[in-house]
Amino acid sequence: MRRRVGTSLYAGLLFTVLGVIAWGSGQPFIFPSLGPTAFVLAFDRRSERTQTYRVIGSHLIGGIAGLIVWTVVATGISITATPPPLSIEGFRLAASATVSIVLTSWAMIATDAIHPPACATTLIISLGLLSTPLRVGIIVGSVTILVLFHGGVLYVFKRIVGESHPLYREEKSD
Repeated sequence: MRRRVGTSLYAGLLFTVLGVIAWGSGQPFIFPSLGPTAFVLAFDRRSERTQTYRVIGSHLIGGIAGLIVWTVVATGISITATPPPLSIEGFRLAASATVSIVLTSWAMIATDAIHPPACATTLIISLGLLSTPLRVGIIVGSVTILVLFHGGVLYVFKRIVGESHPLYREEKSD
């Protein structure tokens, strides 16, 4: 029970920082793939999956791949409205999404920057939702802020308590 509450509250804290920045700036500093990233950081703080270069690098890869593919394949189209069946626009969006997932997956594996939420980032961009260089920069900036804030929290916690993350004993299923 303690781990569920702690993880949930900590993921919320991580997300709140970016929510305040988004609210104050009017820019999309929060977006769907950031939720899973906050959860991974909160839930698995000691894992290799939370290493800075993996988390930031994967979202950077997803952002660049999504923007390149969307620019080449689907410029001017967005999934904000469902395209008609068998339309060229629908085909271009589907192709953009598919190619961006392939490219992002390949690049994450090639660079050992594997963080699955980045696949959602590439889809957000390749489907025309946040598809400008500025928006991609904001996405990568958001992830960087999230990871740096997480690192700062762990540092302070370690200084106060002496350990960066409490060890939870295995919880029994209810």
